[in-house]
Amino acid sequence: MKFITIDKKEWDKGIEKSKKSYDLFGPVKDKNGFFIKKLENNTLPQMEYHDSVMSAKSVLFPQTEKILETTLDETQVDHHIMKRAKTDYSPRAVVGIRPYDAKAMQILNLNFDTDEYKDPYWCDAYAATTFIGLGINKPGPCDFSTSTGTGPFNEDGLDVLLADLDDKYLAKVLTDKGESYLSSCGFVDTADDKESQVLFDILRKEAEKNIVSNIDTDKLKDKTILELHEAPFWDDIAFSCINCGTCTYVCPTCWCFDIQDETKRKTSTRIRNWDTCMAPLFTSHASGHNPRDAKTQRVRQRFMHKLKYFLDKYDKGIMCVGCGRCVKFCPVNIDIREVCNKMNSYEVAK
Repeated sequence: MKFITIDKKEWDKGIEKSKKSYDLFGPVKDKNGFFIKKLENNTLPQMEYHDSVMSAKSVLFPQTEKILETTLDETQVDHHIMKRAKTDYSPRAVVGIRPYDAKAMQILNLNFDTDEYKDPYWCDAYAATTFIGLGINKPGPCDFSTSTGTGPFNEDGLDVLLADLDDKYLAKVLTDKGESYLSSCGFVDTADDKESQVLFDILRKEAEKNIVSNIDTDKLKDKTILELHEAPFWDDIAFSCINCGTCTYVCPTCWCFDIQDETKRKTSTRIRNWDTCMAPLFTSHASGHNPRDAKTQRVRQRFMHKLKYFLDKYDKGIMCVGCGRCVKFCPVNIDIREVCNKMNSYEVAK
């Protein structure tokens, strides 16, 4: 581990230089806010952003992704044989990812990269990607990341963590991948390790002190699934929900998807698309039966999965990194913090 000082006057030039070796992604602003997008042409990451509408999840797990394709032309030898779609897995870097979003990637790994099954599309993209994190000096009011095992300067899942020091960045190099990326930028000015670590610790403590939002999860593990499933508060929580799915699409840890086949002339393609457990059709069977046909059932499923099923299965905390996006963007103000605290404090009446 080492520290590198980056003068902001040299930042743009270094980022442009790295494009020779990496496909870059980073925060870019449009009329709806900041999004993590591919930095094409002369586009540079807008590092002054506070948070992005969507996380960097789509860099590894696109909203729409071709996974298999075939030809229907029977004059071709391999007609009607599905083969993996060609995808570019050249080295790529996400510049300016927030620490809680990098932590979310590790949660997604539990679904896509396991001992029993490895999703080749996710695994290849993950291996090709370098994560350059940007610490959060001033957390927002919806941030409760310190309650979820992460935080504004958390290092999990990152290759480099940057601290914004006004006129410069102080980079904490965490992996060889991170060092290689900084070298491709020409950022090589080392800083004193001891002094730099002290500064990082000060920034982290100050940022964490400014997080005023929190949740309690200490009792969730001891509660049974059945008692939480049958708790009386689910109708009240679901009352205002309109099943728009916003909470699932902005969530950096949601991993649900659907598979569709599309045919155009003599080409057939299998596509993976993000899906949402909040949609009425999500659990609809071919028979017509839907085990979660009521809104309350779908709302309960979302929170039980995030806060109980995941916790029990993996014993790695809850399926939430505390970014607060679902709180900020829910059009009817359903708040996962309130739901979590209800679940955590719930006791079966005797």
